[in-house]
Amino acid sequence: MIDQPIRDLLTHAGRPLLSFEFFPPKDDTGLENLRATCERLKPVHPDFVTVTYGAGGSTQAKTFHVCDMLAGMGLTPVMPHLTCVGSSRAELRELADTIHQRGFRNIMTLRGDPPKGDTAFRPAPDGLSHAAELVALLKERHADFCCGVAAYPEKHPEAPSPETDLVRLKEKFDAGGDFGTTQLFFDNAVYYRFVEKARAIGITQPIVPGLLPALSLKQVERMCAMCQAALPEALANRLRDAGDDPVAAEHVGIEWAIEQIRDLLARGVPGIHLYILNRSKAALSQPLLDLFGRHL
Repeated sequence: MIDQPIRDLLTHAGRPLLSFEFFPPKDDTGLENLRATCERLKPVHPDFVTVTYGAGGSTQAKTFHVCDMLAGMGLTPVMPHLTCVGSSRAELRELADTIHQRGFRNIMTLRGDPPKGDTAFRPAPDGLSHAAELVALLKERHADFCCGVAAYPEKHPEAPSPETDLVRLKEKFDAGGDFGTTQLFFDNAVYYRFVEKARAIGITQPIVPGLLPALSLKQVERMCAMCQAALPEALANRLRDAGDDPVAAEHVGIEWAIEQIRDLLARGVPGIHLYILNRSKAALSQPLLDLFGRHL
């Protein structure tokens, strides 16, 4: 089966989309747990799902395996991630052909993080240095690919300034990017300012907000430090009040995400992409699903 391009969903659905991101598990037990999570999520009917790709292509085979599994379960369209890390241009063209042959027509197109142990990104021999180059390569190889690109409301950690980072984002769209998905953020004002600045420099493509329902204060502090995202004091205080109770902390994270989503939808965003960390609880929250008119 050939996937529908997500750009068409964004254009013609007439409503905000709901999508989830998964990562390839490390072992068979994790894979079976993911399969069980996805079975619970099927009644939600997400508009699309994405599967991450490890640093240096470390989970390349697992990424494709999970994509095939999700497609077989009917969770389509499936959008594999693809990065520049560790691959030459010839290898990336071969990967593009593999993805296309499997029926996938959507790719989350990323430069990628350095492999574990490296502190700086270095292109592979005859490789690519920027996501914009990968978008161009994919579009040249298969013009019917729909390429999602990453957007950073609080700038990419390596960018010298927010203005420079916006220029890099525009380059990805100018190369053929079809829509953007943001890095996580916990303050909607950050997203609104970012989109306004993107529109001001001529970016017209949809920019989907990506949200992470927090699981604990420690987890969210680690994620914010890694992504250089701001952690609102109000959220930190709520998670601090939850103490060592994981159920209470997860409830706080879900409630905060619902507050964000309610406001974002009221402002007309094109969709919501949830980083659910292979868990189903946040995505199965009925108050959250009510915001999209969906029921279990």
